[in-house]
Amino acid sequence: MELQVLDVRALVREALDDGRSPDMGALRAAPPHEVAEALSELSPTELGSLFTRLGDEALAELVAELDPFDAARLLGKLSRAQAADVLEEMDPDDAADVVDEFRPQVAEAILEEMEHEEARDVRDLLSYPPESAAGLMTLDFVALNPDLTADEALAQLRRVAEEAEQVYYVYVTEPGTNRLLGVLSLHRLAFARPWTPISELMISDIAKVRAEADQEEAARMLDQRHLIALPVVDDQDRLLGIITADDAADVLLEEAGEDIERLGGSQPLEEPYMRASVLHLVRKRLPWLMVLLLGSAYTASVISHFEDTLAEVIALSFFIPMLIGTGGNVGSQTVTTLVRAMAVDEVRFRDLFRVLRRELMVGGIIGVVLAGVTYLRAWMMGVGWEIGPVVGLAALLIVVWAAAVAAVLPLVLARLKVDPAVVSAPFITTLVDGTGLFFYFTIAQMLLGLD
Repeated sequence: MELQVLDVRALVREALDDGRSPDMGALRAAPPHEVAEALSELSPTELGSLFTRLGDEALAELVAELDPFDAARLLGKLSRAQAADVLEEMDPDDAADVVDEFRPQVAEAILEEMEHEEARDVRDLLSYPPESAAGLMTLDFVALNPDLTADEALAQLRRVAEEAEQVYYVYVTEPGTNRLLGVLSLHRLAFARPWTPISELMISDIAKVRAEADQEEAARMLDQRHLIALPVVDDQDRLLGIITADDAADVLLEEAGEDIERLGGSQPLEEPYMRASVLHLVRKRLPWLMVLLLGSAYTASVISHFEDTLAEVIALSFFIPMLIGTGGNVGSQTVTTLVRAMAVDEVRFRDLFRVLRRELMVGGIIGVVLAGVTYLRAWMMGVGWEIGPVVGLAALLIVVWAAAVAAVLPLVLARLKVDPAVVSAPFITTLVDGTGLFFYFTIAQMLLGLD
């Protein structure tokens, strides 16, 4: 059972009052943001005292579970030396994320207090673009000489394994150049004959990612190939670090959240919702709303253009909300399904015509069913026998048109290097509204003999 915020506060406060360390097991069980909230309420003196009792290693473990912003806010209350001690105990990639949240002068002061080797690792990671694969990697991995035997490799592995983030894979690099030659699993190494060279055990054709590649590309590769870690190399194939499965999962989760926000017609937030200012939320939402507003103006223009048609058969206006709502819903369903399929690499641009054919078939079947429903609705309203065919045929055409547009646009945008999630449900709805009404009134003019 998770601790509530008040329980975390009480736990920390009781530990301070009693002069003892808080229960680390209980703190680990509590949600990280609640731990951050409870600790942030302590004064710098209280926080420093608590951290001293916990010890650098336990504290580093706790801080690593927090959001980097919250972690930086807590460490900012400590002395530079205390903050440096904690960061030294953290994995380099986690430490780099926290240091990146400080102002440049504060970050540099803390790095100056850290041990040279740990500070160098953090600086190296911060030198890469934050959205690159190298910005996600950790420097804690095991690399061995290809001339070692399996027995020698295991002996060396025992000496260095404690410092590595994971030892499920052992990487084999060329002496002197650090060029990645291959990889082997710990399982294969452990069961090999002691005198077998690891050059004979390793797999040479391995999955790897360039340092400058996008984090999402690296995370998808790791996920699709069911790997525990993915090596990151430079242009000369020199091993720089590895991306682990937990870091890749964080990237994919963040990407999914961004796509959901875009599908709702809003730009993604770069920070948690509760930390975003009102003006920041406005800036993220207003631009798309302005675009959608301009798109809606086209719908008004269509209605104005067919003003005389509406004046002659006022009953046509009764079905406008139903028809444009149906088209928008069909488009939203289609684009949401496709964006998800593209995100997991199930659909690519080369599948454009197959996707279009499938969606036209789906739209046609759905359109026929909805056309029958709208025809029945028109008959039940008693608006005249001649209106039913107009409404039914318009519903069929609008549904098929919405499905086609929503099928093509995401794939075309992805081909143009534009995030397909920007073809959000509101955008598709706005686009289909105006064109759908044009179809509706055109069909009405043709079937009813109107000018």
